[in-house]
Amino acid sequence: MSYSKIFPINESVADIKKLQLKSTPIISKRLNALLVFKRYEATGISKLMASNETGSNQNSIQAWRSLYINGGIVALMSHKNKGYKPSKINTEQEAELKKILHNPENGFVSYIELQSWFNEKYGMDIEYNTFRGFIARKFKSKVKVARKYHEKKDPEAVDTFKKTTIKSTKK
Repeated sequence: MSYSKIFPINESVADIKKLQLKSTPIISKRLNALLVFKRYEATGISKLMASNETGSNQNSIQAWRSLYINGGIVALMSHKNKGYKPSKINTEQEAELKKILHNPENGFVSYIELQSWFNEKYGMDIEYNTFRGFIARKFKSKVKVARKYHEKKDPEAVDTFKKTTIKSTKK
């Protein structure tokens, strides 16, 4: 069983709520936990009870509590993840890619061909997964490759098959 931990919280409830309104959803959850800790500041609250009240995992509650105790509100509101890295592809290159991808007469069959064209044209060396992820994220593109066609396939046999299947299904 986890025991309650008593620690002072320097900020007022109003200050925490103001910070919560201005913050991102990740930081907002942390500040919500801090509000719960503030409510039980005199008696203390266990991490299990705090996790039940906030709906967050008790390990997260414990980590946030430790962050606040050791570094205050500044440490609680700091977050390592900053999102995507800055793009290697600038806006001009992105516009050129958009033009190429929306052209129905372009000859690119795969992302590899598109990537090699791009790297050649702009003198860059972007990795395949980075390039494919960028194209999929920005333009919602997918690989469009025709189905395989067997070289020994007889067109007359296909027509005969289609004719007989239609007759048999109509009965």
